[in-house]
Amino acid sequence: MAKSSSNKHTITICTDCRITGEPCRPGLELLARLNESLATLTRPLDPDFSVAGTVCMAGCSRPCTIAFQASGKATYLFGDIMPDHDIDDLVAFAGIYAGRTDGLTREAERPRGLNGKTIARIPAAFLASEKLGERLQ
Repeated sequence: MAKSSSNKHTITICTDCRITGEPCRPGLELLARLNESLATLTRPLDPDFSVAGTVCMAGCSRPCTIAFQASGKATYLFGDIMPDHDIDDLVAFAGIYAGRTDGLTREAERPRGLNGKTIARIPAAFLASEKLGERLQ
């Protein structure tokens, strides 16, 4: 896959509960299991892939919540992720996502275990400027 070196991929997992003010145990378990699974791949994902926990992502009604992000790509937010059941599907989706220049996938292209778990697909944000005379606006 050819892409620019600025196309860093990030998987972010909700690991801190804003409601209880304490760590989210299922989120922490998901983070650990996903890191373990990614580390055992015979063909690693893009070296610019990172996995991290974060504070509440406001998916409280659909825990565990996980996001896939990259510069210039659509962002995906999934919920109702079960650390003991969905790891293989998340790893498979990470590979699909890394291989797409725009990050876009149709539900039929995503692993079956993620069907119905998409909370949001957010289009990539692009900064645009228009040259007017000698100024940029």
